Amino acid sequence: MVKERIILGIDPGTMVMGYSLILQKDKHLSLLRMGVLKLKQYDNQALKLKKIFERVLEIIDEYHPDELAIEAPFYGKNVQSMLKLGRAQGVAMAAALYRDVPIFEYSPRKIKQSITGNGAASKEQVALMLQKIVKFDHLPDFLDATDATAAAICHYFQRDINIIGGDTENKTVKIPKGKKSFNSWSSFINDNPDKIL
Repeated sequence: MVKERIILGIDPGTMVMGYSLILQKDKHLSLLRMGVLKLKQYDNQALKLKKIFERVLEIIDEYHPDELAIEAPFYGKNVQSMLKLGRAQGVAMAAALYRDVPIFEYSPRKIKQSITGNGAASKEQVALMLQKIVKFDHLPDFLDATDATAAAICHYFQRDINIIGGDTENKTVKIPKGKKSFNSWSSFINDNPDKIL
């Protein structure tokens, strides 16, 4: 099992890109940094992509993350929006590849489910749960930053599952007799505050 690593989480976007850095020491998680890159002031799409590439390289060079967890573009009706989002994701991934940082991609639904237990949770619900997991004082102005944090923590959870028992996405988890079951992460955390990292 990995003793210490830094996970960079990115929520790609062409208006606002969220990023976050999580430090894992054994089973303890701490938030190193969380922020956004604002791109609204640039009207040129190519310039936005250049800024994303440069900022991701800066973050990697400053913090030396071991892995990148990035949110995959979701399927929507607006093809142009999907194309722009895909380009933003691709540029962020290219920056990580340029620095030999391994990349792991997660769907928005998978990220929300791993944090809240509900794949359809709102950004606000995800952010509030993250406050309990990594303890930060106030929600940022842009929830793209907490979305990036969620991607990093989702990766932490998934890597531990994969290390311990392989891919559990399509497996049923059996609960031993006498053990209480929970219908969401929120109810588990409320009943087990001592289990929070």
